[in-house]
Amino acid sequence: MQTMTDTDTRAALVAELGARVRAWRARRGMTRKQLATDSGLSERFLADVESGKGNVSIFSLEAAAHALNITILDLLQDAPRPALARIQTLLGRLDDNQLDQAYGVLASSFGMDDAQGREQRIALVGLRGAGKTTLGAQLAQQRGVPFIELDREIEREAGTSMNEILLLHGQAGYRRYERRALLRIAEEHADGVVMTTGGSIVSERETFDLLQSHFYCVWVKANPEEHMSRVVAQGDMRPFNTQGDDGEVTRSAMGEALEDIRRILASREALYARADAVVDTAARSVKQSLRDLERAVPAAQPTTLETR
Repeated sequence: MQTMTDTDTRAALVAELGARVRAWRARRGMTRKQLATDSGLSERFLADVESGKGNVSIFSLEAAAHALNITILDLLQDAPRPALARIQTLLGRLDDNQLDQAYGVLASSFGMDDAQGREQRIALVGLRGAGKTTLGAQLAQQRGVPFIELDREIEREAGTSMNEILLLHGQAGYRRYERRALLRIAEEHADGVVMTTGGSIVSERETFDLLQSHFYCVWVKANPEEHMSRVVAQGDMRPFNTQGDDGEVTRSAMGEALEDIRRILASREALYARADAVVDTAARSVKQSLRDLERAVPAAQPTTLETR
């Protein structure tokens, strides 16, 4: 029987570490270029790390973790507090439906849930190109409530653009402004609102829990090809980093972008599935999808002014 040498063991560990970095980057929806910029590491180095070839130091690993807005322990191992470990052991025995019930019980028992009015505040989650903005605006009009985009509210909270927020404060700073904006929106729109969110919000556990405790969440989904074609139709390819040196979108770059979408969707599918409802817009017209969305959300209640 052949046994693993020390060299084999080290290679396996480096490969596993690279896979974890790649998975976290996909979950965050970050390109390798974005991660390099935020961490101060080179793209080539990150490419080597993700392919299992990198000679990783603790400092470079810490820089990458910080840019991903996670701790270095998230990359290396789970290190929960003892009490939390016991709870995780218990929760590990539950199926998905039981986990949802457990979350509701904990949130309600410890004052973390905003049950009153939550079902009147609709949040649409999902990847760019699913139809969140189009459907959200029309749903808000039908329900007679405001329609807002969380990204714009984050800019309002920070007093600057998204690009500047990321440039000045990184992912961690962006998420702080995001949580502040969510709490303000929930307070300002107690009677109802329809809101679209960024695609990566589900990958931030604390933020997504906050969103779910104050908003009724709907996953607006599509297949990767439709996500891609709709983004192309919008003329905005920035999130997928697909332009060649001449500014044109190349065929190979398009293929790479489609693979990125598939990878991101695969890494987030279980997270998106935590939403209260799902609306699949694949092969559906806007009119059909809007009807699906209307059926998926709780009925609109009269506002305070309407009941006077």
